[in-house]
Amino acid sequence: MTAAVRPVLPQRPTDRPLVMGVVNVTPDSFSDGGRYFDAAAAVAHGQQLVAQGADIVDIGGESTRPGAVRPTVAEELARVIPVVQGLADTDAWISVDTMRAEVAQAAVDAGARIINDVSGGLADPQMAAVAARTGAGFVVMHWRGHSHDMQTRAVYDDVTADVCRELADQVGAALDAGVAREQIVIDPGLGFAKTAEQNWVLLQHLSALQEMQLPVLVGASRKSFLSKVGSKDGRPVPAEQRDFATAAVSVVLAQAEVWAIRVHDVRSTFAACDVVRHLKEASDS
Repeated sequence: MTAAVRPVLPQRPTDRPLVMGVVNVTPDSFSDGGRYFDAAAAVAHGQQLVAQGADIVDIGGESTRPGAVRPTVAEELARVIPVVQGLADTDAWISVDTMRAEVAQAAVDAGARIINDVSGGLADPQMAAVAARTGAGFVVMHWRGHSHDMQTRAVYDDVTADVCRELADQVGAALDAGVAREQIVIDPGLGFAKTAEQNWVLLQHLSALQEMQLPVLVGASRKSFLSKVGSKDGRPVPAEQRDFATAAVSVVLAQAEVWAIRVHDVRSTFAACDVVRHLKEASDS
């Protein structure tokens, strides 16, 4: 009997995008910094996300909010690896959110099956080699620089065309390093070297990304460009209160049939995807 081939990436269900739940093991994340900094709390939160239906759990030990200071490699390893180990036997796929090849390798060794590199291989020249060697899924996000100055780089002639072109270059570099095309997922990098208006333009033109013929992951959850959505007095909505706006964006993403949606609140995302499913079923009947 021929052994079953182990999939490189989780398959998107026919009726909704995959849902990637976020576990921030950081003291300074923009949305929930410090809440799950303890490894046991982070593992418990990851298990809760899985119980709520998360298909993928994305574990990160470095805040990428604008202005964030990078932890040392040792700090990042100490934050991430115990959580990966604690969640490796769950039903969900484990993803490690890191820009460092050393952390990615250790996380894959501990049970992670996806490397989610917000720099798309640009921050660490050894990252693509780790992805190629391990065969892990490799999320290549559009990126122009680290958090301390990334917003100064939000200058584009045509944000959609420029992001697609630069992503294509990043994907090409990964392929040249030996990463297989079936390992690669692309992410437009909402909030990374993008103004609020540029994020909205990218959401309006998701089809341009899908024309690259690669799975598309989008992470809009609680990001600052949503801070004015639902505000009645013009004041920014706090990050932890942006799940309503995030769910509305998830409706758009589900309608666009992206591969996966990265979110902090899993339940509202499933509700958003359910709305799109019911509408599709109604239109087909």
